[in-house]
Amino acid sequence: MEIQLTLNGRPCAAEIRPDERLYDLVRAQGCASVKCGCETSNCGLCTVWLDGQPVLSCSVLAARANGRSVTTLEGLQAEAAEFGAFLADEGAEQCGFCSPGFVMTVLAMVRQLENPTEEEIQQYLAGNLCRCSGYQGQLRAIKKYLAAKAAQKKEEARP
Repeated sequence: MEIQLTLNGRPCAAEIRPDERLYDLVRAQGCASVKCGCETSNCGLCTVWLDGQPVLSCSVLAARANGRSVTTLEGLQAEAAEFGAFLADEGAEQCGFCSPGFVMTVLAMVRQLENPTEEEIQQYLAGNLCRCSGYQGQLRAIKKYLAAKAAQKKEEARP
């Protein structure tokens, strides 16, 4: 079956099997940032955006992407690099295996929540597992990134 979608801002056509997962489709299209760690929707490593909403691509059929927009980390390089610098500054990016899914989730959160509390941040990120860290560095990086984005927004609003 052939589907049409927009992948990282570019039109894409793909021949898929009826049981093919979105994870397999985006990997076949060269999106190597999308990883699969559990295949049970528990780790967040396979997070992509489907029409701007974070989804676990290991649990979504590729057919659901027909006519829709899929974004992976490859489509958000500038934003990912900006946030990644905050992770690195906090020593929160150790092996890096979970980073793409984590970054995708954080960038979605930034778009969806305005001035989130620490509890809201933790709830939003609940499905992202990191086997290397204790999450405190990641939380510090997120808070500093949010503060920097808020300061940037204020600066841009000045006449």
